[in-house]
Amino acid sequence: MPIAFTEKNRIFHLSTKHTSYLFRVFENDYLFTLYYGKKLRTADMTHHWQVYPSGFSPIDQTFTDHDFSQDLMMLEYPVYGHGDYRAPAVCVRFPNGSRLLDLQYEAYSIQKGKLPLDGLPCTDGAEETLYILLRDRKSGLGVRLSYSVFYEEDVIARSAEIINSTNDTVILTNAMSMSTDLPIGDFDMISLDGTHIRERQIERKPMRNGTQSVESRRGASSHHHNPFAVFAAPHTTEFAGDAYGVMLVYSGNFLLRAEKDAFSSVRVQAGINSFDFTWELAPNESFITPEALLSYSDKGLNRLSQQYHDLIRTHLGHTKTVGKRRPIVINNWEATYFNFDEQKLIDLIGSCKGLGIDVFVLDDGWFGHRDDDRTSLGDWFTDKRKLPNGLYPLIEACQSVGMQFGLWFEPEMISEDSELYHLHPDWVIGEPGRTFCRGRQQLILDLSREDVLSYICGAVRRILRENRISYVKWDMNRHMTDAYSRLLPPQKQPEIYHRYIKNLYRLLDTLTKEFPDVVFEGCSGGGGRFDAGMLYYTPQIWTSDNSDAIARLRIQYGTSLAYPPVCMTAHVSASPNHQLGRTTPFQTRGLVAMSASFGYELNPLNLTDDERAMIAEQTAQYKKIAPLVVSGDFYRLISPFEDDDCAWIFVSKDRSEAFAIYARQLLRPASNGRRIRFAGLDPEADYYIEELQRTFGGDELMYAGLSVPVLFDFHAVSYTMHRVN
Repeated sequence: MPIAFTEKNRIFHLSTKHTSYLFRVFENDYLFTLYYGKKLRTADMTHHWQVYPSGFSPIDQTFTDHDFSQDLMMLEYPVYGHGDYRAPAVCVRFPNGSRLLDLQYEAYSIQKGKLPLDGLPCTDGAEETLYILLRDRKSGLGVRLSYSVFYEEDVIARSAEIINSTNDTVILTNAMSMSTDLPIGDFDMISLDGTHIRERQIERKPMRNGTQSVESRRGASSHHHNPFAVFAAPHTTEFAGDAYGVMLVYSGNFLLRAEKDAFSSVRVQAGINSFDFTWELAPNESFITPEALLSYSDKGLNRLSQQYHDLIRTHLGHTKTVGKRRPIVINNWEATYFNFDEQKLIDLIGSCKGLGIDVFVLDDGWFGHRDDDRTSLGDWFTDKRKLPNGLYPLIEACQSVGMQFGLWFEPEMISEDSELYHLHPDWVIGEPGRTFCRGRQQLILDLSREDVLSYICGAVRRILRENRISYVKWDMNRHMTDAYSRLLPPQKQPEIYHRYIKNLYRLLDTLTKEFPDVVFEGCSGGGGRFDAGMLYYTPQIWTSDNSDAIARLRIQYGTSLAYPPVCMTAHVSASPNHQLGRTTPFQTRGLVAMSASFGYELNPLNLTDDERAMIAEQTAQYKKIAPLVVSGDFYRLISPFEDDDCAWIFVSKDRSEAFAIYARQLLRPASNGRRIRFAGLDPEADYYIEELQRTFGGDELMYAGLSVPVLFDFHAVSYTMHRVN
């Protein structure tokens, strides 16, 4: 059984294929963590229980052992005001001003499967879910903890529901999705940090005493920090050592923190950021937190990543795209920017004939009177100056060359120079009478409002109903400031961030269900909202506005620590690159981009005959290897953060097929060739490598390695492998 309860010792044991998570109802009905790590066959664990000397930690006099202090124990969902000075998981303010809580165990239940989370995106298909009800016996306030076990993927999904069972309205000021105290030991904290066009760079630092965190206060998960972190033993590598992962399924303001105390215990918490957040709970109302996904690996970082990859690909989202090859896209943005008309676009589309591309996506500039980024956001009707006949001629042109048509939207934004703003200036986020901050010359619609939600849904729905559109790129090109809603009463103003995100999820849920055959791609200045919450509705996300292949090595490598490559959109762009000015071989650009959901971001009218032939070869190659990108195991081989080179490999689940790339960032003088030791192959099998037209043993390729050529800067090669016995 994935979840077991031992009545004698009141121990809960959650089991996945390779891990165990145990906690106990202790004396006075407090819930304490016992163990999280490599799987245990059976676990009494009572003999491991220790009570530390109290020192300056306050003692709970109701316990038999008067040295007991919550300040020194591993707590499953800690509170403020009962002796624990470390970070609490939940904070509430009562009408009399009290913030004190004392949560004690009341009941549990175990159910097959898993329930949804009140309009929040979450995983599904768990084997079993454990619900634990805790109660503050003085006030009556309750907290229901949920633990869903994904046995094969070695993941436990956690969430909390705060239930106002009192007779008064209370104010929730902090609500973490999960809290767990890791086993005592040294840890490195690994996070994915960066900024616009330099997203999800791997940062690894030893944990020090005190609190370390990654967070967003920008209204979105952000380019700067990702709602994911790993806590790894200092010796842990890609393929060996202990690693604990935490991922939050949420797209708004988040906090993921770890607090190391004086006794080297590490408390890890993840949830909605308590910065500028409160939530009013009337009697009998409840608040459900976003889902947090916990996973543990004793086989290094790469195995931890694969566990998250399998979970996301199998248990996150309902769209038809999940589990299938994504269409090969060509986007016109870097080809034309705002400067196009109907004939120019038809010429671009016609030039795609014979290239093997599936979808032409018309990016920004098709609506209102949009000639630059200062106008028209919110006016979702075609610009008759550029497109006098609407989208129909473009769709017909696509079909004539065997492609489908896609369209860019930025529905959450508004321009002051727009019909919508002149009609509804009150729909903007911001306080009347104050000067607004602008980002990319635009403001944000107050999606916490029902009328705004209705307008956006109707505007996008109308375009999708009236036109044969197969692909939507959903963009968001600035983050939130001036967080004020003209409809929320004063005491509810700090609810705007979460209300915005919940209505965004409602909007996406409605549209993706109404148009199930449309592929929705997420974007926020590239990777400014690349998180599991958005992946539920948009199963691929434009990974970065930086399309330079060499910069993308680090961006895609870092992103893969948490998210499967099939969720990343990557395009071949023009050279020199528009963001960095770097000149990169066409082959390198193709190999890096086809290690994700593949496409192009260039002007096909400017291509040479040789480049057109290379695109046709690349699209044909991608269609052959796409099953590996969609569902294969991904292994990181050489880190571009630690080496002048980069290498990775996709291997099918049955180990019969593989695709690897090796790329050079920098060639140093007098460099020799090197060997790459591959991973994931069958050591007992032989593999034919297409590019070398030779057969090698799987054991040789993994243990001795393959000698690779000395490459010049920015060059790359691929190895396509087929098992022959």
